[in-house]
Amino acid sequence: MIMVKVKICGITNLEDALCAVKEGADALGFVFYKKSPRYIPPFKAKIIISRLPKFVRKVGVFVNARETTIRRIARDLKLDILQFHGNESKYFCSRFSNFKVIKTFRVRERIHPTDLLKYNVWAYLFDSYSKKSFGGTGRSFDWSLLEHLKHLRKTVFLSGGLNCKNVGKALKIIPAEWIDVSSSLEKYPGKKDIDKIKRFIKKAKQCSSPV
Repeated sequence: MIMVKVKICGITNLEDALCAVKEGADALGFVFYKKSPRYIPPFKAKIIISRLPKFVRKVGVFVNARETTIRRIARDLKLDILQFHGNESKYFCSRFSNFKVIKTFRVRERIHPTDLLKYNVWAYLFDSYSKKSFGGTGRSFDWSLLEHLKHLRKTVFLSGGLNCKNVGKALKIIPAEWIDVSSSLEKYPGKKDIDKIKRFIKKAKQCSSPV
């Protein structure tokens, strides 16, 4: 059993970032996808990152972005982790072997382990599927679709509509080392609710994952 780590994604302002860190977040996610309501310009993210402690991992979230764009932002902001949340191929992901890479899989049906293992990345993230959005839907998915992956030897992030009421149940089904949460902690898109951050991180840290 391990203590679950928490990534708060969709950070757009310093207040939310510092609150999440104070309450025990292990990583913060910055969305560099302009169509997202949680998009943050790289220069603003850089200012926030400069105020964060080193032990908090800074994650850049990209959706079908150009390699040159990703490398420029990652270098300029000194990102710790790259998260590919679009339709990036295994070949594209492999071009970033000098980074820790999270590849997102949006779940709508049972996923075969061989489809995951094609991606030689540091971690897999499982999120809810939506035709209209690449993430941040606030909706959960059928966790039992991933139950057969309990013995997958890979770092796993679980996302999609997680909150204080369902995070414990989700972790009993899916062996995730990390919980990734965004829209369920918001007052409105791009602005977090401080009380929700506090309550969620406290609850998540009380959970353990059977990895």
